[in-house]
Amino acid sequence: MSQEKKTSTLFLRKDIKTDLYKKTGLEKSLTAFSLITMGVGAIVGAGIFITPGIIAAKYAGPGAFLSFVVAAVVCSLAALCYSEFSSTIPLAGSAYTYIYAVFGEFIAWILGWALVSEYLFSVSAVAASWSSYFQNILAGFHWYLPEALRAAYGTAGMPHAIFDLPAFIIIMLLSFLLIGGVRESAEINAIMVILKIIVIILFIVVGIFYVRPENYHPFLPFGVKGIVSGAAVAFYAYIGFDAVSTAAEEVKNPQKNVPLGIIGSLLIATILYIALSLVLVGMVKYTHLEVADPVAYALHFIHQNWVSGIVSLGAVIGMTTVLMVFLYGGTRLVFAISRDGLLPRVFSRLSTKTHVPVTNTWLFGILGSFFACVIPIDKITQLVNIGTLFAFAMVSIGIVFLRRNPEFNELDSAFRVPFYPVLPIVSFILCVVLMLELKAFTWIAFFIWLIIGLIFYFTYGYRHSVVRNRYDSNK
Repeated sequence: MSQEKKTSTLFLRKDIKTDLYKKTGLEKSLTAFSLITMGVGAIVGAGIFITPGIIAAKYAGPGAFLSFVVAAVVCSLAALCYSEFSSTIPLAGSAYTYIYAVFGEFIAWILGWALVSEYLFSVSAVAASWSSYFQNILAGFHWYLPEALRAAYGTAGMPHAIFDLPAFIIIMLLSFLLIGGVRESAEINAIMVILKIIVIILFIVVGIFYVRPENYHPFLPFGVKGIVSGAAVAFYAYIGFDAVSTAAEEVKNPQKNVPLGIIGSLLIATILYIALSLVLVGMVKYTHLEVADPVAYALHFIHQNWVSGIVSLGAVIGMTTVLMVFLYGGTRLVFAISRDGLLPRVFSRLSTKTHVPVTNTWLFGILGSFFACVIPIDKITQLVNIGTLFAFAMVSIGIVFLRRNPEFNELDSAFRVPFYPVLPIVSFILCVVLMLELKAFTWIAFFIWLIIGLIFYFTYGYRHSVVRNRYDSNK
């Protein structure tokens, strides 16, 4: 008897064993290195050039690097849970697919719909930031776009702005690149990630010669509470690693390589954040770092303006890799949901030449560019974090149910969460605590998004569900 036949109503579960051995059409071309560069590309974006200064100035002082350590520890708990799931169920769809197998269709739809918002609004928010940085570089050459085309309508300080043209162009270009094939996209992403890391290392190497020991005193001006508060800000710098698990069906030896990609990318990103934070607060007194671009400010402070220009270019490259990974992750999530019948099947159709969901990729890119071009960035970003934390919480507690189900214990798994069940439960609690810290507006917007999703599910997804139709035909 399959998993699907063991329950009814809204909580039918996927028959994972059937899906694992079924040809999907996606090309298995990604390696552990591809996944690590994909993860670093998603985690280490423009935030590494901004958040260390904010955390130092407002929360943790010279001890800002400790906030990144705490955030990395919290995030690593969720990463361990993702690693076990991806090792046991190496299918596209990430948390959506895992929860479908453990908790059933209805919970999976809620989670999948929440993750669609995370990826969609992440693409929009990063594209808007990319546009701002890119236009700053153009301004250095005295090139300026008409104000109507420089930002979304309602953007602060730009009363005549209507449409963000650079944001639209970059999303369309990356969508076109992704349509060309996952192997080619991964290779270009790897090159940009390496360039980004070189830029960060350049800042660290140059800056370390200008570190003044007195800038580290007082080390914790805001006390231990400041470290914890700073960690809440730093946590969101790490959330991109979940995009790695969406690639599971396109990975060679996924049981081994996906956990390596998740944990490896998180480790490299943590080292980079800590090293940059230590050098930054050593170069400039923490009280001076509450600026829009603290890394560039520090380089101007020590009169190394040539490096500052390179860092600005590095920020643009960094955000380009983030955009590419989130576009990729979002399209593979929609592909998985569509393949299950909960979204129209056209979104899971693959190109016979490139093995890529072309219609899905274009639609996701167009929607992401639309939000980026017409909605101010401060409104977009508020929807990103809650979907991510919800996914982290569900995956964490899902490990407990995964281990308790004898059917999943029969599957091969190259990775197991240590100190089970303590670590998954602690990860779940920490994610819920951080969700409760989010603003009321974020929760209201989240519930509105979920209501829209529930309407779509009961009017379309419920009737077209592959799992449900298979169950009904077997009754």
